[in-house]
Amino acid sequence: MTPIQLSSKINNQISLLVITTKKAKWAELGFSKEEATYIAKKIKQEDNFITINRFESLVFVQLIEEFEKKNTAATYEAYRGIGHKIAGAINAHKYDSFQISSTEKVSFELLCVAEGAALGNYQFIKYLSSQKTKNTLQSITIVSNTISQINIDELNIVNDAVYQARNLVNEPQNVINAVTFAKEMQKMGKAAGFKVEVLHKSQIESLKMGGLLAVNRGSITPPTFTIMEYKPAKAINKKPFVIVGKGVVYDTGGLSLKPTPNSMDSMKCDMGGGAVACASMYAIAKAKLPYHVIALVPATDNRPGGDAYTPGDVITMYDGQTVEVLNTDAEGRMLLADALAYAKKYKPELVVDFATLTGAAAAAIGQYGIVCMGTANEDTKTSLKESGNNVHERLVEFPFWDDFATLIKSDIADMKNIGGPVAGAITAGKFLE
Repeated sequence: MTPIQLSSKINNQISLLVITTKKAKWAELGFSKEEATYIAKKIKQEDNFITINRFESLVFVQLIEEFEKKNTAATYEAYRGIGHKIAGAINAHKYDSFQISSTEKVSFELLCVAEGAALGNYQFIKYLSSQKTKNTLQSITIVSNTISQINIDELNIVNDAVYQARNLVNEPQNVINAVTFAKEMQKMGKAAGFKVEVLHKSQIESLKMGGLLAVNRGSITPPTFTIMEYKPAKAINKKPFVIVGKGVVYDTGGLSLKPTPNSMDSMKCDMGGGAVACASMYAIAKAKLPYHVIALVPATDNRPGGDAYTPGDVITMYDGQTVEVLNTDAEGRMLLADALAYAKKYKPELVVDFATLTGAAAAAIGQYGIVCMGTANEDTKTSLKESGNNVHERLVEFPFWDDFATLIKSDIADMKNIGGPVAGAITAGKFLE
């Protein structure tokens, strides 16, 4: 992770971003006469982001007038983009640090720049034999008297958690399988201070988690079911929040085999929901938030092995309901259903379920947001959407009408695991409901 630190003074020896206005007094900000003339020229050309190369460092000037017509959330994301841009320039010049300051009364904007730079500096190059492409940026400093150390600490925790989630998603399946994924979650629990219990195949069988076991049948690696819990002494919530994450460490589609080009080759990422779950627990525990939170991650790969589950099978799930399998590539909902049913034992305040997008969801909105749906009350949905907007992880709510439930009715079981050619993301949600 690229650490962010706080300072009260600018260091004139390292690169700097100044957030200011067109009316700034450039000489008072330490710019030379030639630099001030250059800035004035760029402003006349309506350039709002100005770069000055001082040969030993770079100075960037960002004019806040650029964001006058943007809404707050869009402005925050624009500042993250500036941080990303600056990180690229710092690395291109082989510098190891830069600092961020402002002449204006802005605080969260500075944090957004730092966040964008830190996340933009992420790399996954551990398997490259040569490290010549390794980024040189090693630290970011915010120069401010209005931001507290608590703000910095929280941002570093979140960025650390994001890095860990990205690392898990980027690891190949021959490194992160269901068993090693559970071990990684145990490591994160130990590092952050939350409890981790891993259920192995015999325990999963005794619980009769038919969905998870069915998906695992084609694999030679046993499944795991990881239970994480963070419960501070004075938790605000009487009933826990539960996070459920899809842990399909590799998805071939099973007997309903995926095509390889642009499909199966990225399926090591299908445990992204599980990575979100454990990374969220890591951030919550590290930040010592006053909430009781539980996370559940059912994990397996989905392969067309000799005993793989087949289209036409009827599976009895953890809660006793039966499912007619019509597509083995609709596997995530099979193991998530078991986890959601298991979550009922905690009598939770709220359950949030994370999984990689279904093809139908991706077709609807592309990579520009997160498809969501569910039965939470409207106030909760509004809060989640507002939070999503603030970090540019925008939630797009799909309708959840009862009509869609008719699409997964089965003639021989309680339901089918797919609903046909229309509303595929919604019928997946209805299945989990």
